Amino acid sequence: MWDFSIGTSLAIMARTMPFILLRMAVYFGITFAYLVAIGGGAGIGYGVGQIGGDPTSFAVWGGIAGLGITSVIVYWIREYILYMVKAGHIAVMVALLDGEAPAQGQIAHAQATVRARFGEANVLFALDQLIKGVIRAVTGLLGGVAAFLPIPGLSTLVGFLNAVVRMSLTYVDEIILAYNIRMETQNPWESSRHALVLYAQNGTHMVRNAVWLAAFIWLFSLIVFLIALAPASLLVWLVPGPTSGYVFVFAFIIAWAFRAAIIEPFAIASLMQVYFARIEGQTPDPEWDRKLANASGQFRELVEKGRETLAGRPLAR
Repeated sequence: MWDFSIGTSLAIMARTMPFILLRMAVYFGITFAYLVAIGGGAGIGYGVGQIGGDPTSFAVWGGIAGLGITSVIVYWIREYILYMVKAGHIAVMVALLDGEAPAQGQIAHAQATVRARFGEANVLFALDQLIKGVIRAVTGLLGGVAAFLPIPGLSTLVGFLNAVVRMSLTYVDEIILAYNIRMETQNPWESSRHALVLYAQNGTHMVRNAVWLAAFIWLFSLIVFLIALAPASLLVWLVPGPTSGYVFVFAFIIAWAFRAAIIEPFAIASLMQVYFARIEGQTPDPEWDRKLANASGQFRELVEKGRETLAGRPLAR
């Protein structure tokens, strides 16, 4: 079974309600922007199509254009979201998990902590991208689900389960960032290297818990998607015509926002419990350090950036 306390995760979420509300404002704001852009694009396209004699086709392309434009905007603000929302929330979670209530307001505490550990948003974003690359290498070295569930002769099933394992590792980079914050590091590259080695040497244990969490998350996300179909269908009923084809898109975006705002913090709080308890008293295994260096260019880049920082150079961007 799993090794995290659902009650503890829910309690951390309740105690970080300012960040939960901030997440809801950010992600549901993005959702609203998507809905307005898609609906507005479809409406404009439909109106233009009346002139050209093919309103439905123009409406579809208008909706696609609205979706694309909004996606580009979200892509460009992703660094800010990571820096101010995700990393900030993690900073407060770490403090509460260690029994330390922030002396100042949560958001002010988070901003100060993240700025002290990572400097600017682009540094944290570059670090996060390297961590994601190393996690893929860790998964390969662990052998996926076959490492703890050997099923001779069922290669197809094992392949499918390995895909599930890869999907379950969505939040591991946030756990590595949590380690950085907890260690109060001034060299996040070197600290991330140690955190990844510790994760790899406890990989089977961590993956097992991550798979359980992934199952919970996808189940809740599906339920939210099905519930979201109701207001999406109502919108289509109120605005009939070419927008009816977007009902599933609307429901999917709403489910995504709910997952990012509510479900994601639960997953991070749960994995933090497992990871911190598991690595207590451990030191990074040099053999795993060597394996990761041989398997991942991103890990080697982490090592190099860590050395540059130790040599007194500024954080690479």
